[in-house]
Amino acid sequence: MKKRKTTLNVALSAMFLALAYVLPFLTGQIPQIGSMLCPMHIPVILCGYFCGGPWGFIVGAVAPLLRSFTLGMPTLFPKAFAMSFELAVYGLMSGILYRVLPKKKINIYVSLVLSMIAGRLVWGIVQFCCMGLDATEFGFSAFWAGAVANALPGIVIQIVLIPIIVMLTEKTKLIDKKL
Repeated sequence: MKKRKTTLNVALSAMFLALAYVLPFLTGQIPQIGSMLCPMHIPVILCGYFCGGPWGFIVGAVAPLLRSFTLGMPTLFPKAFAMSFELAVYGLMSGILYRVLPKKKINIYVSLVLSMIAGRLVWGIVQFCCMGLDATEFGFSAFWAGAVANALPGIVIQIVLIPIIVMLTEKTKLIDKKL
């Protein structure tokens, strides 16, 4: 049974990684729109819910770097570098919180929002470090713009879409809530 679950997690993680690789093509023709909609975030967070935190962490860490190395988008440093930390935290936290919080519908939202906050905070810390720990290069206003204001459409899409997908898969028993 454990070997079967591992095989399923490998297959699902590969699918979520492929989605994270491909979804930005839908919005990438206009970079400003692509960064506003955050298309790589959704499959990474879903990977955490479906496969668990460690799998979501791996997919989140790999996805932006894979796109950067193969396509040049996002640029490797500092964008893809910081995104790999951010997305890794999304995948890890969504998986862990989903499994430890009581199994109530509201906790799907709680785990999602807490994961999004943690990921954005990590992104801000990494960006700040990449800018040489210089608040004039990356201060609070730059953090707020990058983490919240510019990403607001993507945040709304994630808060609407991800819980619906998770609830539907719970009903069809695609997600094992006891993991």
